[in-house]
Amino acid sequence: MHKRRQTGFTLIELLVVIAIISILMALLLPAVQKVREAANQMKCRNNLRQLVIAVHHFQLENGHYPPSMLAPLRSRFGTNNGSWSIHGRILSYIEQDTAGVRVNLEQPWDHQLNTGVPQTRIPVFICPSEAEDHVRTKNGLPYVYPTTYGFNFGTWHVWDPQTGAGGDGVFFPNARLRPASILDGLSNTLCASEVKAFTPYVRNTADPGPTPPSVPADIPPLTAGGQHKLGTNTNKNTGHTEWPDGRVHHSGFTTVFPPNTKVPYTYQGYVFDIDYNSMQEGKSPTIPTRAAITARSWHSGGIVNAAFMDGSVRVISKEIQQSIWRALGTRKGREVFSDDQF
Repeated sequence: MHKRRQTGFTLIELLVVIAIISILMALLLPAVQKVREAANQMKCRNNLRQLVIAVHHFQLENGHYPPSMLAPLRSRFGTNNGSWSIHGRILSYIEQDTAGVRVNLEQPWDHQLNTGVPQTRIPVFICPSEAEDHVRTKNGLPYVYPTTYGFNFGTWHVWDPQTGAGGDGVFFPNARLRPASILDGLSNTLCASEVKAFTPYVRNTADPGPTPPSVPADIPPLTAGGQHKLGTNTNKNTGHTEWPDGRVHHSGFTTVFPPNTKVPYTYQGYVFDIDYNSMQEGKSPTIPTRAAITARSWHSGGIVNAAFMDGSVRVISKEIQQSIWRALGTRKGREVFSDDQF
């Protein structure tokens, strides 16, 4: 009698096949991730370009670029909360007319939560590489959606409630700037940059003075007596979590430190990478707003994408010289740069 021949894999053969598949996956995964990141960066740059185009359309229709928010001066001091951001004012220029017509820009955004607009994820406001792309909650319910693009509020000083003087960037409270106001030229002046959603920050301290900090270690001493908006729970880190809100720690950035600079701050035994806002715009009738709101991203290589007022979008390395980065944040410093300096 002939024995029937058994077919199939031996255990050793099976292990070899699994090992080969594992090696192939290990080789392919970085390539797939690289392709995905390249696509994300392309989409991110397109988002930024749309934001620049939108603020220019706003300027053409209204005669000036959008203010960062509408804030009360000392003589008519009121509330700091609720004034719509640049993001909110350009909705109709980024194909978000439906959201735009559902809200009243003359009324506080946080009084219009029932419209559903503040909780809406606006695709142009979110980088596809953002790790915390989700709604911020309050009392367990959706409250407001974050943004990962901040507008240029300048180098350090943002706004003085006593005089109404804004900072040296393109955007600040009650601003009515036009292209002619940007003496450095549109190609040498930042419009918007990436920021991270759910950024830990400290706010509402004593006036730190007009001189910007030189290094990150200068920030912690300025936070004495301030309000901590940070914690081990992501939802407690509320910087850049309110796209409708016009204050700098939500919808802006400043050029105190180059992109992706770590600003370490120890609180309750944990170290956080923080932003700093000396006073929420409109909260105090006397204390000016000075802010170190750092441009950050989740892209590999420590870079951020940044849009300039001429509509160009460039990759900015964390290695950029601090003096150059600060100069790019000013609108009338009379600086001119070439691409190889970025």
